[in-house]
Amino acid sequence: MYISVLFSTALIFLASSFLSVLLTMNHFRKSLRSYVFWASGMWLFAFASLLEVMFSLGIYGNLLIDIYLFAVAVLVQLLSLGSLALIRKKKIFMSYAGYSIAADILLILSLALYPVGNILTRGVVFGLLPLDVTIVSSIITFPAAVILVVIAAVSYRSGKDRKMLSIIAGTIVVSIAGTLYIAAYPAFLYFAEFIGIILLWLGFVDFRFIFHSREVNKYVNG
Repeated sequence: MYISVLFSTALIFLASSFLSVLLTMNHFRKSLRSYVFWASGMWLFAFASLLEVMFSLGIYGNLLIDIYLFAVAVLVQLLSLGSLALIRKKKIFMSYAGYSIAADILLILSLALYPVGNILTRGVVFGLLPLDVTIVSSIITFPAAVILVVIAAVSYRSGKDRKMLSIIAGTIVVSIAGTLYIAAYPAFLYFAEFIGIILLWLGFVDFRFIFHSREVNKYVNG
């Protein structure tokens, strides 16, 4: 299993890094606020994947696992902020941004107050988290996933673009991937992440289609 874990984590890191570069390039080309958050979220995904590579090589510490758990929660949040920025409703965006900051601070406090300890099994993230950490992580990832899926679904319904289906599916997979280490085969976590990142890659690689969505344009134009 060691070789399969190392290979899968390395592949996830390469795929997420490549998508991060593409989204960053789109930001500089289009100068849209959404790409700032999308690119930041994907860079955080790449960073979390790099930590998984380190874990598979036996490089581990309590601080590293805390950073990893924080990263995998916040990355979905950043992606959702990017999607929410598309509708250009400042009050809604600022309210959610404020909620996100408060939830992130609460997660940091939870990780500090309730030590996670060693949750690796043969280099794989595999073990139950403290209940408080699990709850706080959920209040970050669940609303973020809902926002991502709803905005993508509305855009797909209006534009009928299949890329929207990739984003919806990828978001669901990435959002729940962190809980999959409780499965009988722990490495399934990384396979799920790889599938999720590929689906997101297919959807995010060219986001110009979303601006042709009649529903999103209605929000954009007020």
